[in-house]
Amino acid sequence: MKVKYNNLYTHFVFISYNRLPLIEEKDRDRIEKYITGIIKNNDCHLYSIYANPDHTHMLISRSPNLDEETLASIIANSSSKFINQNKLCTGNFQWQDSCSAFSISKKDVDRVCKYILNQKKHHLKQTFAEEYSEFIKFYQS
Repeated sequence: MKVKYNNLYTHFVFISYNRLPLIEEKDRDRIEKYITGIIKNNDCHLYSIYANPDHTHMLISRSPNLDEETLASIIANSSSKFINQNKLCTGNFQWQDSCSAFSISKKDVDRVCKYILNQKKHHLKQTFAEEYSEFIKFYQS
């Protein structure tokens, strides 16, 4: 059955392989724009994105035609290829074999967008390992 209306908000967290800080600030905007295009080309809507050196947050409203795993694979494969072809990091870039996908409600979209866009300041106070541990506790309870 075709889904006519949907609100499928997913907060994705992609982690670089071995959590290596390979995304440099000078390349962050270019990588984010490329990922934005991938998402748009798959009939999804990107609300916010922030590419940290070792992980990337994205808030996406998914198309009902794509499950989280399929969309994550498309983004990961295409963005890794783009980063490597354009030599946007030293060595070979790849994401870890898995990512996290947390569903959120429509009322939380603004809060999660602000959180994602505030990553630079956020990580001055908290490491990614601490942040990720909190996510898992919060979303898996």
